[in-house]
Amino acid sequence: MYLSRVEIDMENRTVLRILNHLGAYHNWVEQSFPYEVMQGTRSRKLWRIDQIAGKRYLLVVSEAKPNCEQMESYAVKGSFGCKDYEPFLQSIKQGESLRFRVTLNPVHSVFEENKNTRGKVFPIYAEAAQCKFFLDRAEKHGFHVEPDQFLIVERGEETLLKKGKRKVDLVKATYEGMLTVENPKLFVDLLCQGMGREKAYGFGMMTVIRG
Repeated sequence: MYLSRVEIDMENRTVLRILNHLGAYHNWVEQSFPYEVMQGTRSRKLWRIDQIAGKRYLLVVSEAKPNCEQMESYAVKGSFGCKDYEPFLQSIKQGESLRFRVTLNPVHSVFEENKNTRGKVFPIYAEAAQCKFFLDRAEKHGFHVEPDQFLIVERGEETLLKKGKRKVDLVKATYEGMLTVENPKLFVDLLCQGMGREKAYGFGMMTVIRG
């Protein structure tokens, strides 16, 4: 696995015009793996947009190393960085505390009687309910977090243009705090495979650091 990052060129008006919805970012990420494009294959990739000190960054977790030139298509030239994620993943131990950040698409399903379907999906907008949404998913992903150990640092909606220019607004919540690893295998799976819905469109990628 690899963890990559580039600084988005926010001074370029053409870049801003193109990157006006989540689908454009999704396409940027996919095009950054030209061998997969040529072969008609597609591996799991997680990505997220972070804003740090007034700059915006695209972060990507992937099985293969992305192409530098493609990753810098809409980025500040020379800003591409990529590191082997495996040594860190293999070093994660049960019981250790890690600082985390994750952006999720908080939703819930409402099942209708007499219908053999997965239920209709509705967004979760209330902050307390968004917190519960995160807490309810901790155990199955191999970690524990106390309610007073994290905050939602950003809330809102992101636009996705579907085929035919149909506009969809996806609810977003970004969580930061401290967690404790309970099951390293499940937790590493989370870091590699993501959490929740809409992972192809910038949701579900958790990053962690020690200290």
